[in-house]
Amino acid sequence: MKYLAMIYGNQAKWESFPAEEWPEAIARQEAYNAKYRETGELLGAYGLADAAAAQLVRRAEGVPAVTDGPYLETKEYMASFYLLDCESLERAHQIAADMPFADTDPVELWPILHESPGNE
Repeated sequence: MKYLAMIYGNQAKWESFPAEEWPEAIARQEAYNAKYRETGELLGAYGLADAAAAQLVRRAEGVPAVTDGPYLETKEYMASFYLLDCESLERAHQIAADMPFADTDPVELWPILHESPGNE
């Protein structure tokens, strides 16, 4: 079963993180990514730009109509997401709880109910 694991954040949170601790935090996250890529349970790990870079795309008269985003007016936004492929929900829980920041920030876990057959 596939799962989407998400981490939320905001610009104030990132700015409050001591600059000298970023290299170690990134190294811990990369070690986590490598560990679960090797087991085949991590299909992808993606960090997103700040919410100020988000854009909204609609179609107007057959062409893209683009405005600045994000869509939701919120203090927190999705900062990273991970695509997992686990044999059980319990295993997905274990992998999400093993994320380096899971001791201080929750990881949101969503089951993926449908996948286009072309993605196999």
